Amino acid sequence: MKFMTLAAATTMVLGGLTGLATAQDKVTFGTNWLAQAEHGGYYQAVADGTYAKYNLDVTIRQGGPQAPNGQLLIAGQLDFYMGGMSTIDDVKQGIPGITVASIFQKDPQVLLAHPEAPFTDLGSLTAATKLIMGKDSFFAGYWPWMKAKFPGFKDEMYEPYTFNPAPFIADPMAVQQGYLTSEPYEIEKQTGWAPKIFLLADSGYAPYSTTIETRQEIVDKNPDLVQRFVDATAIGWYNYLYGDNTAANDLIKKDNPEMTDGQIEFSIAKMKEYGIVVSGDAETKGIGCMTDARWKEFYDAMVAAGVYEAGIDISKAYTTQFVCKGVGMDLAVAK
Repeated sequence: MKFMTLAAATTMVLGGLTGLATAQDKVTFGTNWLAQAEHGGYYQAVADGTYAKYNLDVTIRQGGPQAPNGQLLIAGQLDFYMGGMSTIDDVKQGIPGITVASIFQKDPQVLLAHPEAPFTDLGSLTAATKLIMGKDSFFAGYWPWMKAKFPGFKDEMYEPYTFNPAPFIADPMAVQQGYLTSEPYEIEKQTGWAPKIFLLADSGYAPYSTTIETRQEIVDKNPDLVQRFVDATAIGWYNYLYGDNTAANDLIKKDNPEMTDGQIEFSIAKMKEYGIVVSGDAETKGIGCMTDARWKEFYDAMVAAGVYEAGIDISKAYTTQFVCKGVGMDLAVAK
């Protein structure tokens, strides 16, 4: 698909635009990590001209270990940010962040075990010799949830994860945290065997993930811009998953030269296999869909687990006005 000309743009009515010649709206979008297939739909919408068709000139600012993109959003230096459900914390702290779409219906966080280990489901992992986990991310979210749902999990099982799989590989009864599209690939590369994968989302851990966050003032003052960005991003994701994603992957590798074709291929395959992007409400209402019921379900579970205090007005953390409209669903084909 080619980028449209300015002359063509003047004839279109998109997201409330009139036929007047209008300069493209400049938008800066910050990701939460270095460029990878998990960001593919955004790069696709840049590469194939979808953002341009929606009268958007989008710059992707990749994240990384030292990139404060979440803070840059609130500071007004980014227009949109790839977040999680952290806008619940924003409400508590009086920060004007708001979630307007969720690209991932399932959080890709997993626990990994050796293929010969006698574990069959998440609850059975209470018999592990140790849980190798990153304390900052793990303990703040799903570890309290796991202990609440499966009382056999204890703090003394914890060992810090240093992003080196060697301790896990050496102990056949160890369990390690990971990201569905990352650690399983690296472990299989190093060992020749594929670890067992336990996706927390398939055991009831139900946050939205890889969300699109913005500031409340943008939603209030320029909802048309938000709608166009959300719609074009959804189309980008359908084209990335089900169409020709070569140009998008080239952009990903340009931003992140350490990214390999093998890792990208693995990531896309796992996102499809586990329904990370297209599952649940997204199957019938389109990529990006969110519901009030799902937000409440997650919040209530986290209150019960002691992560959040009761009484936070989570209706201020998100809006569903821009999603669940089926945009781009016609582009989905089974592959």
